[in-house]
Amino acid sequence: MPSLDAAAAERLGWRLGVQAYTFRMLSFYETVDLCAGKGIRTIEMYPGQHLSPDRPTVKTGASLPADLREEVKAKLAEAGVALACFGVTATSPETLAFAKDMGIEVLTTETKPTDDLDRMCQEVGVKMALHNHPNSWPPDEVLAACEGRSPMIGACADTGHWMRRGLHPIEQLKKLQGRIVSLHFKDLNEFGKGHDVPWGTGAGDARAMLAELARRKFRGVFSIEYESGSLEELKVNVPKCAAFFHATAAELAGPA
Repeated sequence: MPSLDAAAAERLGWRLGVQAYTFRMLSFYETVDLCAGKGIRTIEMYPGQHLSPDRPTVKTGASLPADLREEVKAKLAEAGVALACFGVTATSPETLAFAKDMGIEVLTTETKPTDDLDRMCQEVGVKMALHNHPNSWPPDEVLAACEGRSPMIGACADTGHWMRRGLHPIEQLKKLQGRIVSLHFKDLNEFGKGHDVPWGTGAGDARAMLAELARRKFRGVFSIEYESGSLEELKVNVPKCAAFFHATAAELAGPA
């Protein structure tokens, strides 16, 4: 698949990536290569994926030693893929230091923010994004936790988990105006116990979600994340999501 034209998305301040958990049946290096081959140039690492096919016991995350961190940086540079986000993981001095060392912009977490964590995020230049699973961090709780804190603290908005909770994504995006740091962008076939489908084909109204984010002038990373699906299905569906994203971005951004 040829590289996707990201010009319109770039005008909107958007970057498209893949949450590596989508391809958890592969190694991190295989996932990087797959993303590059599909024209997707951003990735979100998750802790615990095996690093490479020949080293199944070496896992991604803050415990990687210095030499392997340098190897990962070289692998990403060779593939032309940027490591923008890391999570879901605890926010701690260790994970923040790892993020800073790896050039990661966003730490995706469920850790409750504190004044000390806010200060550390500002010091290292890494944002802390509160991620919602179906039973954690609904938007009202995110807003309460962010009150009085710096813009380094915000939400990693998982639109699919909102749907699994019975929350309409567009309403939640409006509610979180100004506090969305990044997204695990999803579209499900139905609310409740729905499953992931290619963007624009489900019940979430993915186009309207993107239009709302453009209207609110969101700037940041959209991570494609699937919770289920075979490798062959994912190899087909992830590019469908990317094509929808870039086609919609072109409509929303207008002429260059």
